[in-house]
Amino acid sequence: MPNCSENLRSGSVARCAVCDGKFGLVRHNSWRTPLCSKKCVDRFRACRESDRNWVGWLQITFNQLPENRARAL
Repeated sequence: MPNCSENLRSGSVARCAVCDGKFGLVRHNSWRTPLCSKKCVDRFRACRESDRNWVGWLQITFNQLPENRARAL
């Protein structure tokens, strides 16, 4: 018989998506992702923001290729 804290569909214990910690009395959500604390919410948002910024790094990399430098001259 499963415990009350276990998810009945998958049989695994529900954990925080960032730190893998247990949930307390309050559960926070960001983008439908269950998080255990405000600290984890901030970490999750910072990670998503850094994931969005990779496009800028990609453009910088392509601009620094030798072929592109020759075209710029």
